[in-house]
Amino acid sequence: MQNRLAALLNWDAFAPVGGSREEVLTVADWTPRVDITEDEKEITVCAELPEMKKEDVKVTVDDGVLTISGERKFEKEDRQRKYHRIESEHGAFLRSFTLPAAVAADKVAAEFKSGVLHIHLPKNPRPAPSAVEIKVA
Repeated sequence: MQNRLAALLNWDAFAPVGGSREEVLTVADWTPRVDITEDEKEITVCAELPEMKKEDVKVTVDDGVLTISGERKFEKEDRQRKYHRIESEHGAFLRSFTLPAAVAADKVAAEFKSGVLHIHLPKNPRPAPSAVEIKVA
């Protein structure tokens, strides 16, 4: 059934070069919410990671792609407590974002406060436009 669905949706078109269909179908247990803002100096990515520690989060920039990954562990079940509903999400997550060419990947910084991961993506300074005279031959 999975092969039929993949053929119907033409998932091979979305596979990475030299990759396999399994790579495309990787699904995280949950997806943290992310806000992305921009000003003249930087792009800021803020990911909501409640009840997580900074040690449980990994941030990488590789070949123009920002990746945030980690795992939110479920607290040990208390046998003395009766659970009626658990709506909070737990497990592994992975978010990836393609960065614009203007981002200085070697200057990316991240900080984790109050369950929110702030990633600062500074922009490369734009060279001042200068007029160049072209001689016509």
